Amino acid sequence: MIRISALLVVLLFGIGMGFGIREIYRRAKRKPVEPPEILEDFLTENPYSRPGEALDKVKNIFVHYTANPGTSAKQNRSYFENLKDTGETSASSHFIIGYDGEIIQCIPREEIAYAVKGRNYDSISIECCYLAEDGKFTDATYQSLLHLTNWLLYEYDLRPADVLRHYDAGGKLCPLYYVEHEDAWEQFLEELKQLE
Repeated sequence: MIRISALLVVLLFGIGMGFGIREIYRRAKRKPVEPPEILEDFLTENPYSRPGEALDKVKNIFVHYTANPGTSAKQNRSYFENLKDTGETSASSHFIIGYDGEIIQCIPREEIAYAVKGRNYDSISIECCYLAEDGKFTDATYQSLLHLTNWLLYEYDLRPADVLRHYDAGGKLCPLYYVEHEDAWEQFLEELKQLE
C-alpha cells in the first residue's frame, strides 16, 4: 500500500512538472508584447465604481460594450466617476476604448472593477465604445481592442481561450454585436491566436 501511494505521488509530481515545464517553454517562446498607449485616469475611490479592493488573480479578460452608441471613452469614464455621487448602481471597468481607438484606464490592474457579477475578483474588463446601432466597433476600436487584449494576455500568461464576452458569464447581451455575430467573435479570437 505504501509503495503504491509513493508511486502515485511520484507519478502525479512528474505529470505536474511536465505541464509546468511545457507552460514555461510556451511562455519563453512567446514574443514580448509592447503595451498600447494608455491614458491613466483612475476613478476616485468610492463604493460604487472603485472600491479599492485587491484583484489577486486574473483568470479571464472580459470584453464589453458601453450600450450607449455615440458616447466617448471620456464620457463613459465620467459616468463611472459620477456614480460616487449618484450611487444609482455599481459599475466600472479597468479600461475603456473609444471609437477613435483611444484607451483610458479607470481602475489600476491590481484592483477589482464592478464589471461582471460574480467574476470581479478574478478578471480584467474592457469596455468598448461604438457608433453603429448594431453595436459593431469601429476599426480603430477593434485594432486597439486587439492590441490591448494581446498585451493583457501576455502580462497574465493567458491564452485567447481565456478571453470572454460579458455574455459568457451570465447571458447579458454584451457586447451585443459579438453576441449576435458569433462568427465575428470567433474571428477576433482567431486574430488573437495569430498574434501569440
